[in-house]
Amino acid sequence: MSAIESVLQERRVFPPSAESAAGAAILGMDAYRALAAEAERDYEGFWGRLARETLSWNKPFTKVLDESKAPFYTWFEDGQLNASYNSIDRHVEGGNGERVAIIFEADDGTVTNVTYQDLLQRVSRFANALKKRGVKKGDRVVIYMPMSIEGIVAMQACARIGATHSVVFGGFSSKSLNERLVDVGAVALVTSDEQIRGGKALPLKNIADEAIAMGGCDAVKSVIVYKRTGGKIAWNESRDLWMHELTQAESDQCAPEWVGAEHPLFILYTSGSTGKPKGVQHSTGGYLLWAAQTMKWTFDWKPTDVFWCTADIGWITGHSYIAYGPLTIGGTQVVFEGVPTWPNAGRFWDMIARHKVTLFYTAPTAIRSLIKYAEADEKIHPKSYDLSTLRIIGTVGEPINPEAWVWYHENVGGGRCPIVDTW
Repeated sequence: MSAIESVLQERRVFPPSAESAAGAAILGMDAYRALAAEAERDYEGFWGRLARETLSWNKPFTKVLDESKAPFYTWFEDGQLNASYNSIDRHVEGGNGERVAIIFEADDGTVTNVTYQDLLQRVSRFANALKKRGVKKGDRVVIYMPMSIEGIVAMQACARIGATHSVVFGGFSSKSLNERLVDVGAVALVTSDEQIRGGKALPLKNIADEAIAMGGCDAVKSVIVYKRTGGKIAWNESRDLWMHELTQAESDQCAPEWVGAEHPLFILYTSGSTGKPKGVQHSTGGYLLWAAQTMKWTFDWKPTDVFWCTADIGWITGHSYIAYGPLTIGGTQVVFEGVPTWPNAGRFWDMIARHKVTLFYTAPTAIRSLIKYAEADEKIHPKSYDLSTLRIIGTVGEPINPEAWVWYHENVGGGRCPIVDTW
């Protein structure tokens, strides 16, 4: 038995069997081996089957993989779909419109529940607003937003009309934003007046203005601003528009733009810490399939789960396990604004207890920073909260060191939750 098989057998959490069309959890190593054998025996048939079972296609694909122009491989190329339709519409059409899609908790603890029906209306309104501003299929839109429902709506709205979004982390500087605006050739920028982190208001619109003023952004015709705080900002009447004013007059119905499976869903840039930021393009079909399947395989997702990924939408983890993965499978997820140490370092554990989170996914850096607080104050120690709903916990972003793994396993997972280390 291999090392990975031993771990899987110990944890009793496995990828789906070849027989489980919905991709639910399976019961043992025999089913896991059957899945692996199917993939090895006929990888095109394997991925073709999963693509048909997992995603909704407006035009079914006839060829799974084209290797004729290597290294420019294409997957499901003649098929057509839409990422937003797969994330939202089909769940509403399937009778799950009242299911909660997002449990959003703001920096001050205010909680907003958004159902799939609510999300569909919000996304459709913003998609219509983008189209009215001249944004069309193939255009690039940069999103420089705080963690918010509106940030996810902006991403989904771009996908809905076939525009390619490029999200820039809200902590990046004006220079970093300028580099990405220029390189991607953005026609629009979606931002916010400010963002709130740890009880403090931090500028975003002012940074966006500085980025555009650096030059090379002539293609940007619209700067759409989400009013998060109402803080004082500069305003350019010929370019700037309030998000709420744009959307309030729009219809809550917007037909999805069907795109080829290889159509660019988004471009996400490397951090730039080792040189000029490099944009990585992700296509619609293959990316969406992998995001959905890993929700099932890695997190053993079930319809009764409440999933929480603590990443920011500015990172690939936030794209895959906030904006797309959980929504594509019709899940309920927690999204939070702020930092794990505000209003105190027990916030993560308090939120897990209050929202009855079952699948929790965070970074080793966050775990290490919370250990020192927890060990110094028993009131904010994980053991002071009811974390009994947790069944799987995960880590992402970097390798987890043994000391943090043991503490996480024993104190957060209660010694019973498998840790999925996905760095």
